[in-house]
Amino acid sequence: MKKTIVIAPIDSVAVALVPLKKGEEYEGVLLKEDIEKGHKFALKNIRTGEKVIKYGEVIGRATKDIAPGEHVHSHNMTTNLEGTLEYSYNKKESNCLDCRVSPRVQVYERKNGEVGIRNELWVIPTVGCVNAQARLIADTFNKRHSNLKGVDGVFAYTHPYGCSQIGEDHIRTRTILQKMVKHPNAGGVLVLGLGCENNRMDVFKQTLGEYDAERTEFLIAQDVEDEIEEGVAALERLYEKAKDDVRVEKDMSCLRVGLKCGGSDG
Repeated sequence: MKKTIVIAPIDSVAVALVPLKKGEEYEGVLLKEDIEKGHKFALKNIRTGEKVIKYGEVIGRATKDIAPGEHVHSHNMTTNLEGTLEYSYNKKESNCLDCRVSPRVQVYERKNGEVGIRNELWVIPTVGCVNAQARLIADTFNKRHSNLKGVDGVFAYTHPYGCSQIGEDHIRTRTILQKMVKHPNAGGVLVLGLGCENNRMDVFKQTLGEYDAERTEFLIAQDVEDEIEEGVAALERLYEKAKDDVRVEKDMSCLRVGLKCGGSDG
């Protein structure tokens, strides 16, 4: 696994993909301090006032001299927008990356054409009242399958919502959970409800839209004698289908990548 990345060839900084330790060498430079995951370190001497380059673009300027291997963050760089009241975006084509050859990626292709980079089983509660049961279902299944084959993990995505919510607040919660049910990184999903919540299972299913019925199970805890055993049994059925999924090669343009604003950009 790569531990660092230089996004564009002209960048003056690299990004840590995992926590890095002082004294280790990456991208040809010796780290002068620990670097947290997602943070930057200098690849060259960056003088005071000099531009800091990332993504092949200027992201700010150095406020002090920065040596190769030093952490680059808000303590030694600042934005070039400081004091700017108006900002307009002027797109310019970059010639530092070769776009003629698109990389190929190995992905899981779902029935609806969406692609995922992982093949996991998820337990999604419709209401926070069954968070403990959701976790116990996932934990029990994982204990029974200490060596999963063909599946990258089994997880319960708990949350504090779904009970006594009304109006747009309620609809927003339901919509987010429904989008998770259909997320392509999930090879199978168990939707777990309690039975008395505002986020009712029948309405949840009616408004879910198109979904893969073979890879989606629904369980209401109050409708069964032992929701843990029933939930684990549902995961077993999903596992039997998902474990045979295989990656296929596709053009990288098939991916939809979510980006988080870089806290290390100062």
